[in-house]
Amino acid sequence: MNTADLLTITSDDLAITRLGERTVDTPLKELLGERQETMHYVTETDRVLLDVVQGIAKKRGVDVAGLPAFNPGGPREKLFFEPGEVTAGIVTCGGLCPGLNNVIRGLVLHLGRAYGVRKVLGFRNGFKGLADGSEPLRLTEAAVADINNRGGTILGTSRGNQDPAVAVDTLVRLGVNILFVIGGDGSLRGAQKLADEALRRGERIAVVGIPKTIDNDIPWIDRSFGFQTAFTQAAESIRAAHVEAFSTENGVGLVKLMGRHSGFIASHATLASHDVDFTLIPEVPFDIDVFLSCLKKKVEQQGHAVVVVAEGAGQEHFPASDQTDASGNAKLNDIGGLLKKRIIDWFGDAPLSVRYVDPGYEIRSVPANAADAVYCTRLAQAATHAGMAGFTSMVVGQWHGRMVHLPITLATASRSVVDPYGQLWMNVLETTGQPKKLH
Repeated sequence: MNTADLLTITSDDLAITRLGERTVDTPLKELLGERQETMHYVTETDRVLLDVVQGIAKKRGVDVAGLPAFNPGGPREKLFFEPGEVTAGIVTCGGLCPGLNNVIRGLVLHLGRAYGVRKVLGFRNGFKGLADGSEPLRLTEAAVADINNRGGTILGTSRGNQDPAVAVDTLVRLGVNILFVIGGDGSLRGAQKLADEALRRGERIAVVGIPKTIDNDIPWIDRSFGFQTAFTQAAESIRAAHVEAFSTENGVGLVKLMGRHSGFIASHATLASHDVDFTLIPEVPFDIDVFLSCLKKKVEQQGHAVVVVAEGAGQEHFPASDQTDASGNAKLNDIGGLLKKRIIDWFGDAPLSVRYVDPGYEIRSVPANAADAVYCTRLAQAATHAGMAGFTSMVVGQWHGRMVHLPITLATASRSVVDPYGQLWMNVLETTGQPKKLH
């Protein structure tokens, strides 16, 4: 985030909605036994400052107490819900992402082992399962055993809007007190509608989001789960493309990676591999002819080249279109296919071997790696603590190493993107050696 973005955020923007006062003793006291004296129960005064740079904090012109700060994540000494009476629900929405099953398993285990929640329901096929009358899955420890070793989601997923009134009817009918929504910005907006409808009716239902986007474009959190696995897997695809390009005469390896609006996967995979000569991302426009001229020079100099392009890059080179997918997102044109054709045409009769790799679905479907598995578990536990405390209309995330609560409205109001003048993009330019501007 740049300074201007940070300075627009106020304390009111970070306020979290609560269903009511917390009066129930947490069962964590019994679980911890003698260790409870050293247990850090989070209080609302234990705020996590938004500003981590002194210079930005000074620009606000207020004392420390007036600085905007996040509601902290973690266990509360007093709960809103009586754990033994809670029915929890879990739903996964949107595209696949490494770690979905890890989060599901983490929620089920933590709800049961830490809080003694006896009934956890898994709604099938995204929000559709809250509106189509299908029976949810009963999620027990046995039901989620070893699912963390699989890709995808055992609950299924879907895209598209559902009537929030019908969905809340389902939650009320089944006696769901806490609904955990695992999804991206579109899914979180749907979660906000559910929370608003429940509050309008006076229903005591907490809606807690766990932000999922493989593109890592949810703002105000360090990263979204699955991102590390994604760029690690993407780096393997780059390695394969480099081997192919290096081993053929005038070889060009062209790798298209995820990133509709944000080039984080392309950038991090580039830095991880060190084999990339050009990285093209949505945040940095480029002229195709200028790029092709630079690419041909690179091939002439070293005999091969590797190009990484994010799927949302270069959309300005296609005719304007108003087509959207089921989630309401603009349909992207195939920048990888266009670049492949233009590269072949540009080289003309000169010897050329283009290896085009599009590993998108392969990357989305793999299990989470160890780093993401740890993060998924921590997110699931933070979400459980938040739900049991009666917080709603919020998501959990990590901000500079601390678990925090964000209002859904803040998490979906903007998108995190690669700053073309920021350190990450400068690191990419230094690694690839490509020109700062390709136009």
